[in-house]
Amino acid sequence: MAFKAIMSMPTDRRIERHQLPCFLQVFNRYTGEPIGYLGNVCEEGLMLISQLPLLVKAEFELQLKLPLSDGAQQLIDLTGRCLWCHEETTPGYYDSGFNLLESSPGYPQLVAALQHYFSFHPLEASA
Repeated sequence: MAFKAIMSMPTDRRIERHQLPCFLQVFNRYTGEPIGYLGNVCEEGLMLISQLPLLVKAEFELQLKLPLSDGAQQLIDLTGRCLWCHEETTPGYYDSGFNLLESSPGYPQLVAALQHYFSFHPLEASA
C-alpha cells in the first residue's frame, strides 16, 4: 500500500530550476588574465574557484566582466584579501575565500541579482 501512496503523489515541479548558461570568469584587473571563476558572492566577499592555489593573506586586484544585452560589458573592479584557500574534492581545482576591501558601485547590484536569481520562488501554478 505504501507503493500506491507514493505513485499517487503529485509530480509537478513547484520550484523553477535555474540552469547556468556559463560561469562568470574573474580576471586580474591589471593584466586582464583570467584567475578563475566566481563560486559564490555576498556583499562583504566572494569565493573564487581556480586551477591554481592562491596566496592566503595577499591582496588581489580583481575584475568581473558582465555581459550586457547590447554586446558590451560592464566592468566591476574589486580589491580583495584572500582569507583561505583549499583544494576542492575535484582534483586540480581550488576554492579561495575573499574579504572585499573595495568594490565598484555595481557590485551590490550584482550580489542582489544573483541572490534573487538563485533563490527559490514558487512557480505560479494552479493546485
